[in-house]
Amino acid sequence: METPSLDAYLSDFTTLPKRKKSALNLLREAYTYGVPGIITKSMTDRLAFSGQYAFHIGTPDPEMRRIASWMLTVEPNRKRIARLIPKIWKRHGREDLKLVGLLLANMSDEELGEDCWTILLQLIQDKIAVEAFLEIAEELGRGGRSIPTDSWIIDASKQSNTWCQLMILILSIDESRCLDHLELIKTAPQGGELFERIRSRLLERIS
Repeated sequence: METPSLDAYLSDFTTLPKRKKSALNLLREAYTYGVPGIITKSMTDRLAFSGQYAFHIGTPDPEMRRIASWMLTVEPNRKRIARLIPKIWKRHGREDLKLVGLLLANMSDEELGEDCWTILLQLIQDKIAVEAFLEIAEELGRGGRSIPTDSWIIDASKQSNTWCQLMILILSIDESRCLDHLELIKTAPQGGELFERIRSRLLERIS
């Protein structure tokens, strides 16, 4: 029996359900389509634990992009999508964070009601896996979003240790900006192994 495709599943819905819980359940089910058969539950469980995600299904990138595209196509009221973004993020599955990045990258600041970078920082209350943040930040770049201004980066870095570290990660996407923030890169609070490797690489290249 042929496994139903993601498109076949999504075709049953002409718009996002009005209830946020129903919309979240729809997305959670959509994530299960296209997952490679070689991915075992034990593997995804370990990935979820290591990345501090609520779950990690292993949905491939093309399927994630298809889900985001479907949302933006079938829901004409972008404010509904904008209001759903914090709920998707709060559930905190690996695919949830990926989807939020895709939505932030493909919606205008007017549709979102705020600058996309500001929204991203506001969603991050405490901490986030370095890999997940970089993936979202790079997605914003691919979506044509410029890296925030120097003053924005400096102001954000003063808000918390976590935000200060995130500014270093943002700067790592465009190393031409790093020299102007050498002191910030040097003095940012110590992070995990991957963060420190990124910091060391930046300092080696600009010092």
